[in-house]
Amino acid sequence: MEGKEEDVKLGANKYSERQPLGTAAQTQEKDYTEPGPAPLFEPGEFASWSFWRAGIAEFMATFLFLYITILTVMGVKRADNVCTDSVGIQGIAWAFGGMIFCLVYCTAGISGGHINPAVTFGLFLARKLSLPRAVFYMICQCLGAICGAGVVKGFMEGEYQTDGGGANSVAHGYTKGDGLGAEIVGTFVLVYTVFSATDAKRSARDSHVPLLAPLPIGFAVFLVHLATIPITGTGINPARSLGAAIIYNKSHVWDDHWIFWVGPFLGAGLAAIYHQMIIRAIPFKTRS
Repeated sequence: MEGKEEDVKLGANKYSERQPLGTAAQTQEKDYTEPGPAPLFEPGEFASWSFWRAGIAEFMATFLFLYITILTVMGVKRADNVCTDSVGIQGIAWAFGGMIFCLVYCTAGISGGHINPAVTFGLFLARKLSLPRAVFYMICQCLGAICGAGVVKGFMEGEYQTDGGGANSVAHGYTKGDGLGAEIVGTFVLVYTVFSATDAKRSARDSHVPLLAPLPIGFAVFLVHLATIPITGTGINPARSLGAAIIYNKSHVWDDHWIFWVGPFLGAGLAAIYHQMIIRAIPFKTRS
């Protein structure tokens, strides 16, 4: 019994609540490996199969994401009674969050499982990947989204055009400023969760908690959709918004489309700055 109590005491005190600051943080021995910053340009990437494989994985993941989620939206739109004859807004939110959970789980070990240009942008700002890789990912994500929405339209062309095609726009009763704010905050929640769930320091500190990183990321997407579907249809992913807009191709969608790029990129940038500069408390040395 005494041995068990000692184990509990050791486990409780293994990671101190008081975090060292400044030079103390730099000299403290770490119990985790901190990845170094990615170079801005890495020419050797283009000769590596892993680089191209990662882009293919991002393309396929975004394709599947749009295919399943836009089909779900179309199913709700075409129902006579949204509450009784379809999965409703909650079902749409689950489709988006659930697909992100599955696809991040499947592709995290290959490309990092971004599936979203805003996530890629935030990770690029934090020096988690090079500029060429970030641009390549965004191109693959957008192409995958266009193909995914295009396949859905091929299944139900008439209903696709009459029921909005799953395209994002600011709902009646809200201003463009409202929509922009919803996209900024929603993307901040998502990208902040991505940083926290994949933080090497957090993983080492909380190694006794068996938390699967894709789970909180998918759940964040689910919750943001519950909150903002009534406002913008929930973008928080420029590739998702672009793919649906190109295939649907109506003027009112393009009028609002800038919101679904500016909002997510601002939200991702703010999340990257907050996590790297505040949460991670980057250590510093004072000049002597």
